[in-house]
Amino acid sequence: MQTIKVDLKAPIEYIKAFLKWVFIALIVGIAGGVAGSLFHIAIDIVTEYRTENTWVIYLLPLGGLLIAGLYACLKRLGALDTNRILKAVKTESNVPFVIAPLIFVSTVITHLVGGSAGREGAALQLGGSIGYNLGKILRLNKKDLHIVVMTGMSAVFAALFGTPLTAAIFALEVVSVGVKYYSGLVPCMIAAIVSSQLAILFGLHPVHFDLVQNFPLSSAMFVKVMILSLLCGLVSILFCVAIKKCEHYMSKLIPNSYLRGAIGGVLIIGLTLLSGGYDYNGAGMDIIGDAICGLARPEAFMIKIIFTAITISAGFKGGEIVPAFFVGSTFGCLAGAILGMDPGFAAAIGFVAVFCGVVNCPIASIILALEVFGADSILMFALASSISYMMSGRFSLYKEQRIIYSKIEDRFTDEETI
Repeated sequence: MQTIKVDLKAPIEYIKAFLKWVFIALIVGIAGGVAGSLFHIAIDIVTEYRTENTWVIYLLPLGGLLIAGLYACLKRLGALDTNRILKAVKTESNVPFVIAPLIFVSTVITHLVGGSAGREGAALQLGGSIGYNLGKILRLNKKDLHIVVMTGMSAVFAALFGTPLTAAIFALEVVSVGVKYYSGLVPCMIAAIVSSQLAILFGLHPVHFDLVQNFPLSSAMFVKVMILSLLCGLVSILFCVAIKKCEHYMSKLIPNSYLRGAIGGVLIIGLTLLSGGYDYNGAGMDIIGDAICGLARPEAFMIKIIFTAITISAGFKGGEIVPAFFVGSTFGCLAGAILGMDPGFAAAIGFVAVFCGVVNCPIASIILALEVFGADSILMFALASSISYMMSGRFSLYKEQRIIYSKIEDRFTDEETI
C-alpha cells in the first residue's frame, strides 16, 4: 500500500508542476511577445528612417553620448548587460527591471544613428528582465527564477526572429556550454510559441530565406562543407577576439564613457564615408539576403567585424548576433566561391556556422538552419554546426558563459570562456 501511495504521488507532483509552468509560460509569452513585437517594430521604423535620411549617421556621436548618459545614471546597479542575464540563470544575482526599457531605448538609438549592432542580443536582456521581474511578482522561489529568466529570453527572441524552436533551445543551451537546462524546456517552448504567434498578429514575419538551390549530399560536397565549416569556426574566433580586444583597449585608452561614445561615433562616421556606402550600418539584413543569393563583396565580412567591434566598444547597444549572421553569410559567400561551391548555399552554411561558433550552441544552430532555410540540406547544416562548435574552442561572445563539458574530451571541465 505504501508503494502505491508513493507511485501515485509522483505523477501528481509532475502534473502540478506542469500546470504551474503552463500558467507562468503563458504570462511570460504574452508579455515577451508584446514587448518583443514593439521592439521589432521600433527597430524597423528607425531603420527605414535612417535608410531614407542618411544624414542621421552624423548624429552618431550624440547617440553615443545619450547612451553613455543613460547607463551612467544607473551605474550603481552594476553591469546591465547580457552577462548579467546569464549570471541570473546560474546564481542568485538579481535582474533589475530597468534593464528592459534601458536596452530597448539604447538599441533603438543605436539603429537610428547607424551603429553596427543587432537586436537578438538585446532580446536576451529584454526578455530576461521581463521574465525575472514577472517571477518576482508571482513570488517564485530562487530556483524557479532561474527558469523564468530563460523563459523570458526565449519569448522575446522568438518574437524578434520568428523562430520559436531556436529561441527555446537557445535559451536552454547558451548559459553553460555542454550542459542544457532541460528543466526549462516546457516553459521556454510554450512561451516561445505564444510569443511568435503574437508577433504574427502584430504583422511581423518570421525570418526566412529561400535557397536558390539545395544540393544533395555527395563526397565532394561533404569535404567542401567540412573545410568551409572549419574556416567559419576560425572566423567566429576572429569575431569574438576583435570585439573583446577592441572593448579592452578602448576602455583603457578612453576611460570616460561619454568621450568613448562620442569618439566611437566619429570613428563609425569616418568608416562609413571610407566604405562608400551604408551597407555596414545597422544590422545589415539586406546584405545577408544578398549574400544568400550569391552576391557579396569579398571584404564585406572583415569590414563588418571592424564596424561591429567599434560600435560595441564605444558603448552602443543591440548585440552581436545579427552582425555574426552578416559576417558568416558574407564570408561563406566568398569562401564558397573559392572552394567551388554555390556561393549562396555556402553563405547559408556560413550564416549558421559562425553563429554557432560565437555562441557555442550547436543544437540551437541546427534548429535555426531548419527554421530559416528549411529541411532539404539539414545534414550539411548539422555538419557545419558541429565542426564550427568544436573549432571555436573556448571563445565566446559572453564572458559569463562557461565551458562545463569539454568539446574534445569525455570529461567535465568547468572553464571560463575567452
